[in-house]
Amino acid sequence: MSKLRIGIIGCGGIVRFAHMVSDKANPDVEVVALCDIIREKAEKMAAQHGIKDVYENYQDLLKREDIDAVDICTPNFLHSVIAVDAFRAGKHVFCEKPDAVSVEEVLKMNRAWKESGKVFMVMRNNRFRPDTRFLKKIIQEGGLGEIYAGRCGWIRRRGIPGKGGWFTTKAQSGGGPLIDLGVHMIDLAIWLMGNPRPVSVTGSTYCKFAGVPESSDSVHSQFGDAKSDGTFDVEDLAMGFIKFDNGASLAIEFSWASNIEKEDNFVELRGTRAGASVHSDGKGLQIFGETAGTLTLTTPSFPSGNAFQNAHAANLKHFTDVVLKGAAPIFEPEQGVNMIKILTAIYQSAETGREVQL
Repeated sequence: MSKLRIGIIGCGGIVRFAHMVSDKANPDVEVVALCDIIREKAEKMAAQHGIKDVYENYQDLLKREDIDAVDICTPNFLHSVIAVDAFRAGKHVFCEKPDAVSVEEVLKMNRAWKESGKVFMVMRNNRFRPDTRFLKKIIQEGGLGEIYAGRCGWIRRRGIPGKGGWFTTKAQSGGGPLIDLGVHMIDLAIWLMGNPRPVSVTGSTYCKFAGVPESSDSVHSQFGDAKSDGTFDVEDLAMGFIKFDNGASLAIEFSWASNIEKEDNFVELRGTRAGASVHSDGKGLQIFGETAGTLTLTTPSFPSGNAFQNAHAANLKHFTDVVLKGAAPIFEPEQGVNMIKILTAIYQSAETGREVQL
């Protein structure tokens, strides 16, 4: 095939801000159809981007033989359901994070993928940032030595997405900031650490801002559709600890709302030769080492630009390259299974007050 013909399922904020922009800019992609249960959303987006065909039912889109792949951007609980149906319809699948909302569902997803023989990828856009790819290369060349411990998180002062809507309704989202933001930075940390296998977790979750009016200090609250009389039965803060089969460990913290100085997403790694940290709060990438008996701090610089859109675009292009050009995938679906096992076990640990073995 000369171009990858894609149907996008779900026409919410992440499609407007990232997926559509990325797909339209990729000369190897043609978006041929859009689908959303709220038809007006799909029609509006189709009109803006010159796309002819619109559907309310994703099953109708899957029946089209001229669609090679689907891009799933729905609420979390539908990711695995639609992916399974797409694989059975003979489509390649790209899916927004999180992979699924339970271990049972992510395993169904993976079984369908293996049976289909198609390409399967879940959004891991932080692996495609210039700073993290540079750090990965440094690590692969032995620059940090043995990475034996780390810390990662995404903490917001305020920024609850779609308060009262599907984001804050556990039956549809699977959880709060742990499953929403945790996928990003936990995955990035584990990828940088060389993808060790998780063996146990402990965790605590808190819900303290369900009844507190949202402040205007974060753009993230614009994601999702807020409902003043809606549901809020997920956490707004999660903290935990992950142990791996190689003896390494990772501390985590994720919040939608917390009384802190300012928002930050970060990964910090401790290695035997050097340490490294990547922060979004202005510090950027820093590498902490020692040369000739003197402690050193290295701060690489990278091109400016829209990091959010650029990383999404790079991830989506990688998916296209895997399908069309046989590129080696940077993401393996088994990594997604381990991710959902981690998140599920942290919620279980928070409920029971005990460490959970994986």
